[in-house]
Amino acid sequence: MEIFHCFFYFNLLLVPLMFFVAISVADLYSDTLLSLKSELVDDHGSLEDWFVPSGNNPSGKIYACSWSGVKCNKNSTVTGLDLSMKMLGGAISGKQFNVFTELVDLNLSYNSFSGQLPVGIFNLTSLRSLDISRNNFSGHFPGGVSGLGNLVVLDAFSNSFSGSLPTEVSQLPHLKVLNLAGSYFKGPIPSEYGSFKSLEFLHLAGNMISGSIPPELGKLKTVTHVEIGYNFYQGSIPWQLGNMSELQYLDIAYANLSGSIPRELGNLTKLESLFLFRNQLSGLLPGEFSKIRPLTSLDLSDNLLSGPIPESLLELKSLGLLSLFYNDMSGTVPEGIAELPSLETLLIWNNFFSGNLPQSLGRNSNLKWVDVSTNNFNGSIPPDICLQGVLFKLMLFSNNFTGGLSTSLSNCSSLVRLRLEDNSFSGEIPLKFSRLPDITYVDLSGNKLTGGIPIDISQAPKLEYFNVSNNPELGSTIPAQTWSSPLLQNFSASSCGIIGYLPPFQNCKSISVVELSMNSLEGTVPESVSNCQALERFALANNNLSGHIPEELAGVPTLGVLDLSHNSFNGPIPTMFGSSSSLLLLNVSFNDISGTIPSAKLLRAMGSSAFIGNPKLCGKPLRPCPSSVAIFGSRGAGKLIWVLLLCAGVIMFITLSILGIIYIQRGSKSQWKMISFAGLPQFTANDVLMSFSSIESMDALPPLSASACKAVLPTGITVSVKKIEWEAKRMGVMLEFITQIGNARHKNLARLLGFCYNKHLAYLLYDYTPNGNLAEKIRVKREWAAKYKIVISIAKGLCFLHHDCYPAIAHGDLRSSNIVFDENMEPQLTEFGFKHLLELNKGSFAAATSKRDTGDTNNATKEELYRDVYSFGEIMLEILSNGRLTNSGASIQSKSREVVLREIYNENEVGTNVPVREEIKLVLEVATLCTRSRPSDRPSMENTLKLLSEWKSNKNNNPTFEAAAAGL
Repeated sequence: MEIFHCFFYFNLLLVPLMFFVAISVADLYSDTLLSLKSELVDDHGSLEDWFVPSGNNPSGKIYACSWSGVKCNKNSTVTGLDLSMKMLGGAISGKQFNVFTELVDLNLSYNSFSGQLPVGIFNLTSLRSLDISRNNFSGHFPGGVSGLGNLVVLDAFSNSFSGSLPTEVSQLPHLKVLNLAGSYFKGPIPSEYGSFKSLEFLHLAGNMISGSIPPELGKLKTVTHVEIGYNFYQGSIPWQLGNMSELQYLDIAYANLSGSIPRELGNLTKLESLFLFRNQLSGLLPGEFSKIRPLTSLDLSDNLLSGPIPESLLELKSLGLLSLFYNDMSGTVPEGIAELPSLETLLIWNNFFSGNLPQSLGRNSNLKWVDVSTNNFNGSIPPDICLQGVLFKLMLFSNNFTGGLSTSLSNCSSLVRLRLEDNSFSGEIPLKFSRLPDITYVDLSGNKLTGGIPIDISQAPKLEYFNVSNNPELGSTIPAQTWSSPLLQNFSASSCGIIGYLPPFQNCKSISVVELSMNSLEGTVPESVSNCQALERFALANNNLSGHIPEELAGVPTLGVLDLSHNSFNGPIPTMFGSSSSLLLLNVSFNDISGTIPSAKLLRAMGSSAFIGNPKLCGKPLRPCPSSVAIFGSRGAGKLIWVLLLCAGVIMFITLSILGIIYIQRGSKSQWKMISFAGLPQFTANDVLMSFSSIESMDALPPLSASACKAVLPTGITVSVKKIEWEAKRMGVMLEFITQIGNARHKNLARLLGFCYNKHLAYLLYDYTPNGNLAEKIRVKREWAAKYKIVISIAKGLCFLHHDCYPAIAHGDLRSSNIVFDENMEPQLTEFGFKHLLELNKGSFAAATSKRDTGDTNNATKEELYRDVYSFGEIMLEILSNGRLTNSGASIQSKSREVVLREIYNENEVGTNVPVREEIKLVLEVATLCTRSRPSDRPSMENTLKLLSEWKSNKNNNPTFEAAAAGL
């Protein structure tokens, strides 16, 4: 009986004790999470509901179970903690995790946690899902992960881990998802990664992994998704990867792989996507790929593949993307390509394909994007290429296509971008712009088209760029409403045999470029041109235009280039041109202009070549105008004559004395001559020589070096002077090239104003730039918009040298110290052509230079142009990294793109600003293109500039940067 009473009283005591324990546990969860909160940086108050009310908790409520991100089961035990996307930061100690013994899901993703990953996480032995992605955890991945025996998902994407990949994860028996991409992991992939028994998803891309890809990965029989590209491997693709029988997605792009593509990959009969682009893979495309029937995306672009497209590929009825551009492939495109029912994107540009395109292309599939540019195709455009009505990009430029443009294009309402330039198309332009609501870019230049410009061009609501230049037989007139196209920026129709008058410029608010040179236009320039307030370039040279130059044209605030040469304009030059803040070049030569050239410094700086061929025109820089006062007929003329003669005699004596001293000091180096370009008054050589502050300092100036002396010319113009010494026999060819440099005019090029020379040396006079160079300012903190402007400005200057100078001028020594800033802090390239001058003086280029009159680009010049592109890529990297990535063109190719991006984002302090991050990513991608090791793989400066400027405005139509590059 006593024993019964003891048990009774013991049970009475046990009930409140259990209640107390429950309360303690409840407090423990809440207190522990509050302890965790105290370690975190929560500037946005994301965890403001994490608090315990003051007072007692008689009901034993577990407050934590009602907090955001906390999940409890029916027993009030915490089983899930989701802190994702709460903008949290700070380091986590991990000491709190021992409490959560039944935690199943832990999600810390999309925050800014930093420091070491806490080892305490590995005490959560019930954990099935651990997501720490998109944070900044750093250091080595800690040991102990094998203790998470129930783990199914481990996602550590986009952090800053370093050291070796954790081998220990291979001991997790239930792991299905392993994502360690986007960190700084180094060394090889552990061979133990081939021992997973349940793994379905493996993502290791975007690290700094090296070594060979372990063939043991072929033992992964359950894996369906593998991404291990964007690393720097050695060797080839292991053939054993063909044993991953369940694989549906394989991406080993941008990984430095070489050798041939293993034919065993054809055994991956469940594969849907294969991406091996941007490697150095060679050999033939395996015919065994025909066995991969589910394949929808095949991208082998940017490799060294050769041979034809295998006929066996035509068995891939699910294929939607075929990307083979930037290879060395040849042969014809199989007719069966057009029979693939799912084909949407065909990118085979920059190869050596020839023959006709399949004439049924577009008839059997929903073609959206076709780019076969820069090959050797001939024949006509397939007539049904837009039959399904979804084609938005058609790129056929730089081939040998002939015949008329397909009439189906006139009804292709889906078209956004059409590039057919540099072919031999003939016949009329069939485009009906009223039926092309989305067209933005049309380039038909360099063909044999006839029949005039379509009269409804103004009815294309989104058209921005239109170019039909160099179609000599195009003829007809400019449609009356052309300038009213609402978004039109560029209208180019030079050398097209166009007749008639310039239509009125009514609604031309977006027009920036009008090029109509070398036609047969007549009449006057409409005064309504003043409505074009965005006009930057207006080229009307070599026409039959007449009348006065409109005063209103001088008032356009953005006008930089105005070329009215070789026409029949008359009357005076409007004085307002002299006060323009934007004008870089005014050319009115060979007209019937009369009167005095306005005395503004800007116009005098254009040089005589801008005004010659106008017999009635006078004033500097041409001949002086006749005086209106007859001095010798006025009162006191005799006294005035004597005074003038006396002054003249004194001046002559002083001048001859100084010249004598100069002659003695310099020796008998023969007679000095002077050549002035646009921007320098017509000084004599003596004017310039006497302006040097010290003859000795000029003699001591190293020839063809970066060193320069400052000089002030008679009118107060300050110049930088560089010295060249040459052999007399080299003088002619060097003068020819210096003259070409002097005639190169662009706002992003430092101006060579003129030079004086004799048989042994020359002094080159450049604009003086007092604001330093890019190398001196590279570490100056700038807003991203300012950096982007510098990149674009440099690209424009270099593009002008490469593509608008005839023949092309290679810079030869492009580096940050040779990029200077003018008085408006506009970047300008200087020192361009100096390397070539040095070679000319050595005689290395003497034979090649004899071709300059023909405009031929010899191999040596092409190599220099490629080097310029490479140097520009390195300068972009410098600008992106505030000078940290100097001379990094080669090393950047082996680094993880995501790692480099993250570093650059941090250096530019862009945070979560998506548009800025996209622009930075764009510039980095272009930089990597420009610094490719193989010169022929680098884009031209023209295409580089287009990538930098056009991709941004068209990115909604460009799913990837690779595709954007393909679109050029």
